[in-house]
Amino acid sequence: MRIVFRFRTALAPMLGVLLAVVALPVGADEGKAVFSDASRIVSIGGSITEIVYALGEEGHLVARDSTSSYPEEAQKLPDVGYMRALSPEGVLSVNPSGILALHGSGPKEAVDVLKKSSVPFIEVPDHYNHEGILEKIRIVGKALGVEAKAEKLAAETDAKLAAAEKQTAAIKERKRVLFVLSTQGGKILAAGGDTAADGIIRLAGAVNAVEGFSGYKGMTDEAIVSAKPDVILTMKGGGPPISEDELFANPAVASTPAGTNRKMISMWGGYLLGFGPRTAEAIHDLAVELYGNQVAD
Repeated sequence: MRIVFRFRTALAPMLGVLLAVVALPVGADEGKAVFSDASRIVSIGGSITEIVYALGEEGHLVARDSTSSYPEEAQKLPDVGYMRALSPEGVLSVNPSGILALHGSGPKEAVDVLKKSSVPFIEVPDHYNHEGILEKIRIVGKALGVEAKAEKLAAETDAKLAAAEKQTAAIKERKRVLFVLSTQGGKILAAGGDTAADGIIRLAGAVNAVEGFSGYKGMTDEAIVSAKPDVILTMKGGGPPISEDELFANPAVASTPAGTNRKMISMWGGYLLGFGPRTAEAIHDLAVELYGNQVAD
């Protein structure tokens, strides 16, 4: 049986913070840099902004990107645009002394211009796992010159993540979860490996129902049926909302265990897929939705 996956490039603008795959950025060594002047920083990437606030260093920020909506205070900062559709002029218009950007920011041409400008540019790797979150915290802390604070936050976050992961350690029957990003045009756009969705599903003690591709791709009806998901996972706040009725009206989805039981979980995208200081809480909440009282205290 041959299963074909189709990539729908027209939906790329919806992907938000989702599409960066696990890979070191081209300028990975830049992530170890320290701003010589951290007085006016632009933060690009929701998890980066969250970390700055969690460190208590938000006073350094003069602007943020549109994915940086948490904490609520961050929304009061000037918005330099969507992290994957940056304009060099927009970022530089706030006269920053430094730019702190999550890997995957773009487009590449805009980032290249920013890296060649006179403003120091530090790129932070984005790995969708436990250690990747701690790495982000340490890199952001070093960039701002607050390494001691970062180590403290990393230790606290490490303990919370370990506790959240332990909650599903004893569960033997792992749920198969299909993350659906979009149902536009009746086509299911789902998450494969090397994605934030794949990472959070695994951390919550479940199994990604699809395999064989990386990133977000369109699935054929045959592929959906073969995936046999127990649960459909979607996110809020990352594009047009996915209707439960529309989703389960799809014949392929309806024929799966998730469709038979109408099991759909929807969580806010920045919280579920941010891989930042709140990820331990997101792991817990997703695990409870998946396993109910099987989740250990």
